Amino acid sequence: MTSNAKEGAAVPPQARGSWSSFLKSIASFNGDLSSMTAPPFILSTTSLVEFSSYWAEHPSVFVAPAAEKDPAKRAMLVLRWFLSTLKQQYASRSEKLGSEKKPLNPFLGELFLGKWEDDAGTTQLVSEQVSHHPPVTAYSIWNAKAGIRLQGYNAQKASFSRTINIKQIGHAVLHIDEYDEDYLITLPALFIESLISGSPYVELSRCSYIQSSSGYTAKVDYSGKGWLSGKKNSFSAVLYPEGKEKEPLYTVDGQWTDKFTIKDAKGKTVVDQYDPSVTKTTPLTVASLEEQDELESRRAWSKVADAIIKGDMDTTSNEKSIIENAQRELRKKEKEEGREWERRFFSRADTSALFEKLAGKLGEPLNDSLTNGVWAFDAEKASQAKPPFHKDGAAAINGDGVAKE
Repeated sequence: MTSNAKEGAAVPPQARGSWSSFLKSIASFNGDLSSMTAPPFILSTTSLVEFSSYWAEHPSVFVAPAAEKDPAKRAMLVLRWFLSTLKQQYASRSEKLGSEKKPLNPFLGELFLGKWEDDAGTTQLVSEQVSHHPPVTAYSIWNAKAGIRLQGYNAQKASFSRTINIKQIGHAVLHIDEYDEDYLITLPALFIESLISGSPYVELSRCSYIQSSSGYTAKVDYSGKGWLSGKKNSFSAVLYPEGKEKEPLYTVDGQWTDKFTIKDAKGKTVVDQYDPSVTKTTPLTVASLEEQDELESRRAWSKVADAIIKGDMDTTSNEKSIIENAQRELRKKEKEEGREWERRFFSRADTSALFEKLAGKLGEPLNDSLTNGVWAFDAEKASQAKPPFHKDGAAAINGDGVAKE
């Protein structure tokens, strides 16, 4: 099982009136827009907990930094990998479905597990919804053969000001075992374009950073299409020794949905080029619905997803309500019993020494109050997770967070 069926395109002509009404309700809404009920035709069959998989759909690019001995080149390859993920993270849905869709809001404890198999070996994913108020997804992605792993968590805060603005809260950390090296990755802000036309798509804005423990900083500046000039999804990036932004080692320019070019900043020579049309994605393998745990996303939402695909909005609403009401009852019972939902793969902390060390160089706040704490993969919990995940899809996980062969 690889992906859900195509869900349809942009706003159909017969739904234009309700789309206009939805836009008007957004403009007058106070609070986090993610809590609003979207029109049926803009709903996705995919839960937000699945979005963690976009980090590693090019496993060979993901593991490439671990094979590079030079620290500056290694930092450049980390930047190259990060930039290569942006199209998958923020544009692949629009290209596949005709427009950006509103993902299903994950329930507390929802899981998404899978693996990629290719020339890079086995790259494995564990994603879990660790908080519902506020909504927070935590994830761990690793390749034992290469000795590289990514951990992170994020929440989103949506507001309206002429368009839908989404602030991403949280961060990711890439670790390379051989060099005991860490890279703190901050997340770009985004907004939704083409709301009026009814074909919404994501554009990135402002900037994001990658700060390495080896002493290098990458800064990515995002710029969309302006009124008079520019191309949509444009960006420029620089990699420089920490604290020496005016002395870059590498520069990168292009479009994050298209080609980009990496150059040596001094000689202006082309070091590398990346073209997503040439670098194909590796399909993610997940277990069949029958083999999945009842908390796994595609099994839990299967009836909702089927109803969305069929365009049966009454069933969509009813099946969503069944899940949501069951969750409310669980929370009520937990409160009455004075306990909290036990996360299966992640644990919460009050702070992160690694984050404080690397983020301090960037002036980035932890924002733990907005993510219900700091979340990290818990190897001990993973080793005890039941049932084993899985016979045919994601492999079982040992205490080191490594797939058992």
